[in-house]
Amino acid sequence: MLRTETPDEPLAAPASPERRAEGPVRLTAQRGLFFGPSALAPEDLYSVVEKGVARRERGRVRLTPGTRVHTNTYFGRLHATYWQRWTTVDRVEVTAVAAGEGRVRLFASDTNKVSRIVDAVDVGTAAGPETREIRLSGPIDRFLDGGGMWLEITTETGELTVSEVRWSVLAPRPVPPTDIVICTYNRVEECLDTMQALADDPEALAVVGTVRVVDQGSDPLASRDRFAAVSKALGDKLVYLRQPNLGGAGGFTRGLYEATAGAPEEHHDVLLMDDDVMLEPEILIRLTSFAACTPQPAIVGGQMLNLLHPAHLHISGERADPENLVNGLPTPGSLREAYLLGLDERLLPINQERRTDTEYNGWWSCLIPAEIVRRIGYPLPIFFQWDDVEFGYRARAAGFPTVSLPGAGVWHGDFGWKDWDEWHRYFNLRNGLIMAALHTGFSTKTIVARVRHLLSVYLIGMHYGLSATLLQAVEDFLEGPEILRDGSAGSAARIRRVRADYPETTVHKLTDLPEDFRALTVQRAGGEPSNESLTWIKRAVYQLLGKAPYPMGLIPAGDAHWWHVGLFERAVVTDMGEQGVRIRQRDKAKLIALARRGLQAMRRLHTEGPAVAERYRAAVPELTSRENWTRLYGLTDDGDVSVNS
Repeated sequence: MLRTETPDEPLAAPASPERRAEGPVRLTAQRGLFFGPSALAPEDLYSVVEKGVARRERGRVRLTPGTRVHTNTYFGRLHATYWQRWTTVDRVEVTAVAAGEGRVRLFASDTNKVSRIVDAVDVGTAAGPETREIRLSGPIDRFLDGGGMWLEITTETGELTVSEVRWSVLAPRPVPPTDIVICTYNRVEECLDTMQALADDPEALAVVGTVRVVDQGSDPLASRDRFAAVSKALGDKLVYLRQPNLGGAGGFTRGLYEATAGAPEEHHDVLLMDDDVMLEPEILIRLTSFAACTPQPAIVGGQMLNLLHPAHLHISGERADPENLVNGLPTPGSLREAYLLGLDERLLPINQERRTDTEYNGWWSCLIPAEIVRRIGYPLPIFFQWDDVEFGYRARAAGFPTVSLPGAGVWHGDFGWKDWDEWHRYFNLRNGLIMAALHTGFSTKTIVARVRHLLSVYLIGMHYGLSATLLQAVEDFLEGPEILRDGSAGSAARIRRVRADYPETTVHKLTDLPEDFRALTVQRAGGEPSNESLTWIKRAVYQLLGKAPYPMGLIPAGDAHWWHVGLFERAVVTDMGEQGVRIRQRDKAKLIALARRGLQAMRRLHTEGPAVAERYRAAVPELTSRENWTRLYGLTDDGDVSVNS
């Protein structure tokens, strides 16, 4: 079917906070982009030149004769299955400006990756090339389990340029006002890059009201000359706040706090964003538009692509196992560390056709409606780690889902290149216990078994500082919700002091070490143990008797398993970031002292844990209240600094 007619309904620009229509409104769901915001972003994540020669630009593509370009890519397609499942939208329209001769088709796929043509437009006539607006339309009606929609642009003998591509939908209600909140701590250049990326895309920036930057660092953004230029570019939209460091939870909550001041009709939705992402500004349009079309308020999250490996998707849907102190697990069917430029068994691009649902979304980029905050309260004051998970689970329990929207992504530092033996591991462990207290039956059998397993392998692997970190987390959890009274700022300082007593927590440059260290040869690990329990007993006996098969060795990060490191008297282990090494030295006295402390902590966790869990549950209303955060920020409820702070 060829479409050349122009429907009566005009296409509207993205709704801005200053321009709100009453009732249903047509809005841009996403723009058609053929190139990324930076040369660091692979262009094939946006569009693919399948045949011939084409010049891809950010908002335009130019095809020479005999060329075919498609947008069946991560950023290029409309992920229709999510629109049908979670919104009231039943049709999408695509408009563009076409100049030259050629054909533009709207394609769709089904759950099984089988494609079909939905609509098509021929450009150019027998009289020659032409320039005009084209419009294609397709129903969102056969995508409940999976599938998407994309464009295919082809030429035969002529040239064709396509630009200003807009995918639009009819929203059931006016677009809610939305603010951006960026929480930053001593990542000055990265944060300024993110702010500049916002300023450089005025169309995307138009969909938000305030860009609120919460700076908790000792190296403030405002100390840089560049800050003045970025501030001028953002103009009246920028609000810059300084406050003491309360972690990601305290920084992001400050944005939620400010956006939900006053009467409910004055509240704004909030798009949380990390400071150190490589930003795709298009995410502003896609998240706000999608959220405007859901029948009930929903958390709408952007997905994370890996900054060091920018063609890889971190995960498409996440769940947690709090009693085992683990989050970041894939929900059934989700992609994990997927190479988005690869091909599946049918030699089709790896776009996830089947919809996968999620239980929460990370706060590297995540839109939270004000209504949800009014209903369930603010995040817990747990500094960071698990704050996004807990809020997502609390919203879910109250009937508010979370959607991780494909095609709405930012690039964030790869988690696989971050070493777990850091001070922030304390918050991962302690807050995991708090999460288990709030959102599970708190099985002490499961939790104690998990703590016992972690402590045992840490000790055998000569992770004495990490063992102390784990035990401090357990002991602090058992103190009850009072440990959160200062927003966990005291805990952050205390765990750094604790870890300072353990030399193996320090990262060294290999070139700074003595010659005998630099001359070491790499000792690779063998196969995994056939019986882990028996292997652990053997390693423990060796260490208690002071025996070591190897005096010293250089161990790559990928081989630093406890059962391999435990064979050495001294192990020089590459840090997961591969920028330095840590020196793990056997210490029988520390091993025994930490083991005894661990036994006592686990006994307490077994006997006291259920009652402590009840105290955390009872404290949630107060901990997540506006009054509590007012106190933590040292403010009066009208936003002024309190004289008693």
